Amino acid sequence: MKIFSWNVNGLRAAIKKGSLAEFFVKFQPEMLSIQETKAQPAQVDLGNPMFANYRYYFNSAERKGYSGTAIFVRKDVMKPMNVLYNLPARLADRYDFSGDELGDPNTEGRLVAIEFAKFFLVNVYVPNSKEQNLRLHSRSDKWDPALRDYLAELRVVKPVIFCGDMNVAHKAIDLANPKANMKKHGFTIEERTGFSNILSAGFVDSFREKYPDARDHYTWWSHWGHARENNVGWRIDYFGVDERLRDKIVDASIYPEITGSDHCPISVEIEL
Repeated sequence: MKIFSWNVNGLRAAIKKGSLAEFFVKFQPEMLSIQETKAQPAQVDLGNPMFANYRYYFNSAERKGYSGTAIFVRKDVMKPMNVLYNLPARLADRYDFSGDELGDPNTEGRLVAIEFAKFFLVNVYVPNSKEQNLRLHSRSDKWDPALRDYLAELRVVKPVIFCGDMNVAHKAIDLANPKANMKKHGFTIEERTGFSNILSAGFVDSFREKYPDARDHYTWWSHWGHARENNVGWRIDYFGVDERLRDKIVDASIYPEITGSDHCPISVEIEL
């Protein structure tokens, strides 16, 4: 089974550009997790032929044109047993997001999880810490620990695969200019530690599991300075695979040739 993930930076825009249709034609993904849908389902042409063979599950932000996640599952693959949206209320209450700079992440459509017979697939769009790290405190002290706790709870039930835009380059090898970006959002010690803590809850970074020393493999590029053309990028999109499935990982791939967003798609191929 090959599962894809892609921050499309606007689902309606990706459809209009044709980049999403090209992706579906080329890969015919069994499962696709999308981040930054920036749309309510009613705003998307879900009658488009590219979606005809898929079940889809949206978690949209209350604020229009912002954030949002969705998972598409091909109908001939397997039918979900259950669909879960957002962080559980008990975790949102435990970490008390009210009244701080992040606000309530459960209004931003940042998480949708699907339960299958053998595993959970969790699609995540982690909040950006923003310029001058305005949301860093909430990100590092609340969101990352809450996500870690949620994934740990799910994997008590069965193995978990999580994916999405984690908005952090985990190690120096994961971005083109680590020294220049030290302490900047997306590469702070706090964010990197937060991601390490999530992995330590029982997961492996699938790409690094297969390619521990591979350099110059990125999933996001700035719009400035011909960054993508020059491959001056960051690897901030991941598949975290339950360590119990570690020996089931066949391959992990990045597709920088697929355009239409400032991110490119990624995938994990796994025997399930």
